[in-house]
Amino acid sequence: MGAFKIVGGKSLAGEIIPQGAKNEALQILCAVLLTKEDVIINNVPDIRDVNKLIDLLSGLGVLVNKTGENQYVFNAANIDLDYLETEDFFLKATSIRGSVMILGPLLARFGKGYLPQPGGDKIGRRRLDTHFIGLQKLGVNFTYNPDKKSYVVSAPNLSGNYMLLEEASVTGTANILMAAVMATGVTTIFNAACEPYIVQLSKMLVRMGAKISGIGSNLLKIEGVKILGGTEHAMLADMIEVGSFIGLAAMTQSEITIKNVNLDDLGLIPDVFRRLGITVHQKGNDILVPKYENYAIETFIDGSIMNIADAPWPGFTPDLISIVLVTAIHAKGSVLVHQKMFESRLFFVDKLIDMGAQIILCDPHRATVIGLDHRYPLRGIKMSSPDIRAGVALLTAALSAKGTSIIENIEQIDRGYQNIDLRLQKLGADIQRID
Repeated sequence: MGAFKIVGGKSLAGEIIPQGAKNEALQILCAVLLTKEDVIINNVPDIRDVNKLIDLLSGLGVLVNKTGENQYVFNAANIDLDYLETEDFFLKATSIRGSVMILGPLLARFGKGYLPQPGGDKIGRRRLDTHFIGLQKLGVNFTYNPDKKSYVVSAPNLSGNYMLLEEASVTGTANILMAAVMATGVTTIFNAACEPYIVQLSKMLVRMGAKISGIGSNLLKIEGVKILGGTEHAMLADMIEVGSFIGLAAMTQSEITIKNVNLDDLGLIPDVFRRLGITVHQKGNDILVPKYENYAIETFIDGSIMNIADAPWPGFTPDLISIVLVTAIHAKGSVLVHQKMFESRLFFVDKLIDMGAQIILCDPHRATVIGLDHRYPLRGIKMSSPDIRAGVALLTAALSAKGTSIIENIEQIDRGYQNIDLRLQKLGADIQRID
């Protein structure tokens, strides 16, 4: 297993290009199963989770042709459904959570599918009820095998229906949407997720011939079609990575330019960092994070302590809660960070406390950060990355800390961040990948 060795306490400078959006990529890649024609995808991030899904699609019979550094051509004309019953499929599908989104396309095109319990981050219970309840509304027969922890779905004919989702699940909405585009009749999805990833998927499906209205809202209306064609699609910049770089710049007192990003595409992300005292600027097609010697957390209008919480889009994305928490360590003032969705996502704060941060873990969902205002440096320690986002939060803390830090289990970080060590080295970071 690999590790990062980081000598922190250095100010960084320069430009960095964010990768294509990981969460978007996992949906878009599954959508190639909906057509026999070529699908060209650009700005595909070179990360573990995406590469594993591409490998799984290849096993299913999808022809994969890498035509550029981050460009692929996919053709799913000849799918081998028998592959779903193999040990190779079981191993690949259980290693990534994104594998669940092959079910919608397989049902739409072939009327059946199979999936073992998918893997992913250990950040708390991540139920799949929304996926299967929504698919059942379309006429899907669903069977769960508790011994094998696997799901079997079938539907000779998908039929459009009205559904009100219990939760605005991003992957659940994507799965139901990809099944509904080829169902007979009209499907209405209320309380649909409306994250940019769903907007991108919807626009791609429309270019393939789907009929979808309400794109960008939480009420989607889909009129089923019989066949979809090929298309070309480009991923957005990964807004989670953009937010990570904003926090990194502030923590290390650095000026960093984030290339090819529009502030309007980031939703509340810039506003949340502004509450921490960090203002970023649009410079043409790029974002400039100025060098902050100090930054102060705002209070609410009545003077009470700032509270930052995650929420479904257009609320603040839960994937940046870890970054906001670690960025607040060097701020002036205090903030209550409330992670509502996952009960294990804040359990990495014990490492930050060992580094010298002043954090009170109130319960599994809430932590109060008392800012150090850069008066006392964090100290380097040896630690392990528990999940993708916490891993990058710990990496950010290590880069701001005095001394040397070792972060183990960096395979978790590699799942979501492309060549992060090499890109940070170009900014002047002292980071090495070691055994």
